[in-house]
Amino acid sequence: MDRQALEGKVVLVAAGAKNLGSLISRRMGERGAKVVVHYHSESAQADAEDTVAAIQNVGSEAFMMQGDLTHPANVVALFKEAKSRFGGIDIAVNTVGKVLRKAIVDTSEDEYDAMFDINAKAAYFFIREAGKHVNDDGKIITIVTSLLAAFTDGYSTYAGGKAPVEDFTRAAAKEFASRGISVTAIGPGPMDTPFFYGQETPERVAYHKSSSLKIPS
Repeated sequence: MDRQALEGKVVLVAAGAKNLGSLISRRMGERGAKVVVHYHSESAQADAEDTVAAIQNVGSEAFMMQGDLTHPANVVALFKEAKSRFGGIDIAVNTVGKVLRKAIVDTSEDEYDAMFDINAKAAYFFIREAGKHVNDDGKIITIVTSLLAAFTDGYSTYAGGKAPVEDFTRAAAKEFASRGISVTAIGPGPMDTPFFYGQETPERVAYHKSSSLKIPS
């Protein structure tokens, strides 16, 4: 998307402080968008500050807001503040997610609940609030995972938690279509982030790369 298409648009990025979320936030800012950078907890505050500063340094507006989006009230507050600060929202991107590589027989109930809260529940209520607040002809985007199309072990709660988002997306696409809002779920392959390599062997890294679409540079 070129700069002209995003100039003056408002983009809300959930988990927009670091890793893929920060990259999206910064690219939107570079193209002239006003960016709302959400971050989960105090541990990511410095990253959020860096991301906001980078956007402001290229001449775009940005602000950051903290909140645990597994609590729907915090999702409501995030969208409300974004509209209050910038007057509307054109694009809402949800990059919230948590990875757990663990065998089913070793997974606790607490781990299961946390994974589905983060990967499914937060996504559902993000789409709900986006459907209420994104401007007509806007866009709602959720990051899922290419593991939804892969056949592998160890990621039952991660891929399982992301899987419902495909159905949330299909339903929302139908429900919001009359307002011209596109609803999309994007499943990227492995990303060069600390939480990926620490739990994988070189052989498994190669497998995950082979299951993802290769895009020429």
